[in-house]
Amino acid sequence: MTNIIERRIELKAPVSRVWRALTDHREFGQWFRVKLEGPFVPGEVSRGQITYPGYEHIKWEAIVQKMEPERLFSFTWHPYAIDPDVDYSAEPATLVEFRLEPKGGGTLLTVTETGFDAIPKDRQFEAYRMNEAGWTEQLQNIDRHVKRTA
Repeated sequence: MTNIIERRIELKAPVSRVWRALTDHREFGQWFRVKLEGPFVPGEVSRGQITYPGYEHIKWEAIVQKMEPERLFSFTWHPYAIDPDVDYSAEPATLVEFRLEPKGGGTLLTVTETGFDAIPKDRQFEAYRMNEAGWTEQLQNIDRHVKRTA
């Protein structure tokens, strides 16, 4: 197992459009499949409810770390925290970073998640495996979203 997941995608949308899809909580919710309670604010907790079929019982919670306009959006969260009977709050969180770069009239979006080596050993492999597949799907979701809502 490794400590880092990194995925990249070239989106046929300007950086400003991708930034809005990432940082407007309503748009983020549409493609990420989560109904968020309010806007993203650095240093504050973002809460919501997962809307992905089969996971609707899961609460979404992340702490927004950075919002550097049209360049970097990041948050920390507890990866694959899907058991509603488990309190994951004492576990170390992973860091998710979305980096945007202009590329040929579009945007190169890189998502990186780090910190898996700090989460409990009994959850490490499954959290990494599920998020590795999850980020691949989420990049396809944002690609479809920005194409559809340009």
